[in-house]
Amino acid sequence: MMNYFLRIASYLFHPLLMPLLGASLYYKLTPRFIEPAIIQAKLFAIIIITILIPIIIFYLLKNLQIVESIHLKKVTERKFPLMIQTLLLLLIIKMVYSAYESPEMYYFFIAILFSTISALIVVMFRFKISLHQMGISGVTMFLIALSIHFKINILFGIGFLFFCNGWVASSRLHSNSHSYPELILGFIFGVIPQLILLNLWL
Repeated sequence: MMNYFLRIASYLFHPLLMPLLGASLYYKLTPRFIEPAIIQAKLFAIIIITILIPIIIFYLLKNLQIVESIHLKKVTERKFPLMIQTLLLLLIIKMVYSAYESPEMYYFFIAILFSTISALIVVMFRFKISLHQMGISGVTMFLIALSIHFKINILFGIGFLFFCNGWVASSRLHSNSHSYPELILGFIFGVIPQLILLNLWL
């Protein structure tokens, strides 16, 4: 039972799902009125660009024998997926959100871009970080920022995401996917870009 509980965290909080989670939290919490059709269009664009396209590309890379599994256990397997993810994030920043219309979401994705580039840089040095930890920690920092920005009390939600950070870390350790330094760096790479860019929209 505990084994199943720990393993499910790797799927529930997969890095590809974190941009969608962050966007969903924003639209749930924002006090601004946004047309439901616009919200649906934005979320649909995020699903296509950050989830569906990467999955299609993954199967292409697998057929070309560039990657072995979706878990990207080898450091060398991470280079092309991270490069592609960088390009897809640039597409969202360029086509889906603007700093004028939606600064919160624009800088959220800018921060994700910086996190992804940071992960790519360490891959070049033959070192990997936990992308799962990077994703959930970045969303956690974004939720804290939204709480401050909109002046709303969402301590329960923030507390739950902190629990999820621990859940993800325990899951990655349990599956021997990462070491403590890789998890710590993942957490730092997720939080710091979000924290730095707060000055531009908070």
